[in-house]
Amino acid sequence: ILCFLLLISMTGFGQWKDYTIGAKGDTLNRVDMKGKKQGPWAIHVDELRGERGYEEEGYYENDQKTGTWKKFSLEGVKIAEENYSWGKLNGRQQYFTYNGGLLREESWRAMDPKIAYDTISIYDIKDPTKEVDRVVIKNEGISYKHGKWNYYDPREGTIEATEFYVMNKLRTSDDEFIGDDDLRPIDISKSKADTSTKK
Repeated sequence: ILCFLLLISMTGFGQWKDYTIGAKGDTLNRVDMKGKKQGPWAIHVDELRGERGYEEEGYYENDQKTGTWKKFSLEGVKIAEENYSWGKLNGRQQYFTYNGGLLREESWRAMDPKIAYDTISIYDIKDPTKEVDRVVIKNEGISYKHGKWNYYDPREGTIEATEFYVMNKLRTSDDEFIGDDDLRPIDISKSKADTSTKK
């Protein structure tokens, strides 16, 4: 019976290539035999070249972040709470100052990499409950800014600005969309303020 129990305990520990034991005795930062991160993780990043350090905790599934991840300053103040699907930002994200005040809330949409195309709903900017259209888009395997983004005054807790995104395009009050491709650099050679050529 003793040999049988030893064999069971050895196979239990043999499923991980690497892991650490946490303060409460649980196994963290597990890497399976295929080299993929699995289960609960706690990551510590020291301060470096003026960048503040932080600690991050969450869950990995097949080498991809999944579920809720929380980030804390080295002093223990929560500075971020992010949600992941398929290793990409998905859903509501919250970011805080190092004093704990809410700085902004973001909304992201991750795409399942196994699906080539997806259908999304377009909502009326004046009535978010009213669906205006449904659009088929190609899945590029990334996260998109999608939904309402709020920017807060961290001291007062009031909303300073709000933006609406539809698949990475900023929706204006005129119901138009501005994407990164629509933003072009200003051509300074045609500027009216340039009087050096006239002289």
